[in-house]
Amino acid sequence: MDRTELREARMTPILLFGCDGQVGWQLQRSLSPLGAVTAVDRAQCDLADPAAIRAAIAAVKPRIIVNAAAYTAVDRAEGEPALAQAINATAPTVMAEAAKLLGSLLVHYSTDYVFDGSKATPYVESDPTCPLSVYGATKRDGEAAILAVGGRALIYRTSWVFGARGHNFVKTILRLAGEGRPLRIVDDQVGAPTPAALISDVTGQVLAASRRGTLIEDARLYHLTAADPVSWCGFAREILRLAAATPGFDGVPAPESVTAIATADYPTPARRPANSRLDCGRLERDFDLELPDWRPFLSRMLQLLSLKRANGY
Repeated sequence: MDRTELREARMTPILLFGCDGQVGWQLQRSLSPLGAVTAVDRAQCDLADPAAIRAAIAAVKPRIIVNAAAYTAVDRAEGEPALAQAINATAPTVMAEAAKLLGSLLVHYSTDYVFDGSKATPYVESDPTCPLSVYGATKRDGEAAILAVGGRALIYRTSWVFGARGHNFVKTILRLAGEGRPLRIVDDQVGAPTPAALISDVTGQVLAASRRGTLIEDARLYHLTAADPVSWCGFAREILRLAAATPGFDGVPAPESVTAIATADYPTPARRPANSRLDCGRLERDFDLELPDWRPFLSRMLQLLSLKRANGY
């Protein structure tokens, strides 16, 4: 990047919603070389309030809007469908409309839960959606609304997100293991654990490759997950295996202590798809990427958590 390009990058206004979440926290790092990032959290902008969203966008006049915010409490959404719809569908609609008026690019994140999991092979972007839950339905509605607006957008479907910040499956397994609780984990739901850092890095790479989004002239839908899908049970066993090899996690139970169970043995308010595998070939071909395995990211996450424990965080 020469001096002129560097100066232009520093001047590119970027507005990031959801900066305190798993992906949003990482995006602050990956977006910073691409422009001047204004990061907004839920306290600064209520995404259930369209007027607040419009005001935030009007104040920044961003060339890139990145929406990493969402209502992600899958089971609780069954009892709060209106709130989930407001945050996951109405808010992205407002952002897409504002982005179109400004000629800006909208980057938005969606989920594997837009599918019902009945397909035998990994899902491609053109497969029909059929969500099983309120959460999945509202995320599907958000995707559809952005595409209907017809502006410039990048929509990424991802799955099973984890990272050192926020709440996720990895931290739950470590907590339960530390409490000596029996681990009975579903083994008939398969998907790709995907690091928040990977999602963030790919977002930054795609924007950089497309000259901070200026070469994206339409709305594009991509699948973005790590490689090597696994069941929830397999994921839990790998968490314990890698934790046992990480200083600071002494005494974690053996991976074999995790009992595999069926979905029917663990009923939840929201139904989950049995097959959450997403085919990421389109993203890899369009931007010359090779999406990596999730295990090295998990190992680094455990090292970071161990360091935080050692320092009393």
